[in-house]
Amino acid sequence: MDPLLSLTYFTIVVLIGLFTSMLANKLKLPNVLLLLISGVALGNIYVDSKPLVDFPVAFTGSISILALIMIVFDSTSRLNFKAFDTFSGRAIKLTGIFLLLNLAFLTLSIKFIFSFPILFSFLFAALMSGTAPDVVLSVIEDTKNKTLEFLKIESIINTPIVVLIPFVMLDFIEAGNSSFSLAFTYLKPFLLQIFAGAGVGLILAIIIFKVMRKYYSEKLSPLAIISTALLSYTLAENLGGNGVLSVTVAGLIFANVTIKGKVALLEFSKLFSIILEILVFVFVGLLIKLPFALDFVIKSLFLFVIYLLIRYMAITVSFNDLRLKEKLFMTFNMPKGIAVAVIVTLFFNLQIEGLKPILDLALLFLVYTMVSSTIVIKFSKYFLNTEVIK
Repeated sequence: MDPLLSLTYFTIVVLIGLFTSMLANKLKLPNVLLLLISGVALGNIYVDSKPLVDFPVAFTGSISILALIMIVFDSTSRLNFKAFDTFSGRAIKLTGIFLLLNLAFLTLSIKFIFSFPILFSFLFAALMSGTAPDVVLSVIEDTKNKTLEFLKIESIINTPIVVLIPFVMLDFIEAGNSSFSLAFTYLKPFLLQIFAGAGVGLILAIIIFKVMRKYYSEKLSPLAIISTALLSYTLAENLGGNGVLSVTVAGLIFANVTIKGKVALLEFSKLFSIILEILVFVFVGLLIKLPFALDFVIKSLFLFVIYLLIRYMAITVSFNDLRLKEKLFMTFNMPKGIAVAVIVTLFFNLQIEGLKPILDLALLFLVYTMVSSTIVIKFSKYFLNTEVIK
């Protein structure tokens, strides 16, 4: 593709993202929802039977991987084990229960409703276990209570887990297996990925962060953080390890070492992730081609109801002291954030045979969860006790 044409497309997306975010702030709506809608609208405009905007697969793939790296690092770099309190412990419990219930019940529901291969269904269930309420809670950022704190901590904890599992499943899918019957055949290369990935992230982070503790620079330290995340991923992948796991380990080490100016560095990392978030959600919107088959949409809505019941069950088991309204608020407020969007984009680009229906379903769920979360946020005063936590 002509470089100038690619730059033109990129400029269009950035401008749309900018104006959409400004409109979302004015309307007090999550910018992610409007970014998604903008991408859908843009992706369904055709000129002479060709899409108005069409990015090369390599370009969207590269941006998506970059976003994935920064998201994983940003989320894990905030998991300071010393700072874990009662909220954190209970949020971990919710994360684990929700993941297990999804892997069990949502997997079987998908298999029954759509007749997808069990491994594809398992991948989808794992992917849907992630939450990112920050994309909608920003609308009521001045309001704080224990329910909101639970949701925020849950999203930080489950992001690296939800990113890792789909990529592990992808290894099995690309190996040509649609079941777990031959899983042990791939145990050795799987363990190699785990240990190589974790080892690279550990060694690299220790070296770089040890240097940063002695030499701090307002200009260079933020770049060192980005470089650490990128190098962790690329080096691990080139050595046959799991790049996402490598970044996860590097982020955890950063979260638990003392470095001058860490707060400022975290803010820089977050800002960089937000820029990538704008691009990725517009890219995801471009993937949604309308219309979907009516029976597929009806089945997806039925599955979404089951998903909500699973979510409510996980919350009920994890929290017996919350009011019904608070439980319902947490049930409906589980939007899929940039981590899920990135994985869907990457998997679309891989064009794995038979995987597209699962990805279409993931795109619909991304929209459903975003809409349901936006609605309950708009009525948050009804659901939540607005007593501020000191």
